[in-house]
Amino acid sequence: MKGETGTDAVRVAAPAEFDVLREIEETADGLFAEVGVGPFTVSDEEDHLAQAAVVLVSGTPPVGFACVDIVDGLAHIWQLSVLPSKGRQGRGRALVKAVCDWAQLHGLPAVTLTTFRDVPWNAPFYARLGFRVIEALSPGLQAIRDHERDIGDDAFGSRVAMRIDLRGGTADRQRP
Repeated sequence: MKGETGTDAVRVAAPAEFDVLREIEETADGLFAEVGVGPFTVSDEEDHLAQAAVVLVSGTPPVGFACVDIVDGLAHIWQLSVLPSKGRQGRGRALVKAVCDWAQLHGLPAVTLTTFRDVPWNAPFYARLGFRVIEALSPGLQAIRDHERDIGDDAFGSRVAMRIDLRGGTADRQRP
């Protein structure tokens, strides 16, 4: 997206890349096992990539992605994954910024997500980018949290919903 060039640019994914993105997600989920989280329930009925409003990828070929949908009139990050071998190089941050840019372009006032509170590359990462934990959940976010509980995600650790508000091209805090 804006200002990026070369093989690390963030761009919209092609549906033909979804199988590669699923592999990236599976590989990245291996990091959770290292901190005692998982294995996660995978449902064939939940194909967030195919159902997403947009899927943004980092790199050609992709090394990371953000899967975004619309929940209660806001952009919602369903999944953000980067290959561990390509992590800690700014790709996650660039993907979050691209999601915020996409949301702004589409007139959406905020971006939400749900994540693990205490896993360093989850809530603490998003907090550094300006996301804040929200307690009062909209109906759609409540449904997501209920589903996460139902499939057992809460058994792995405390989960939270987070939000960053976008105003006139900028977030309330420093943009990612």
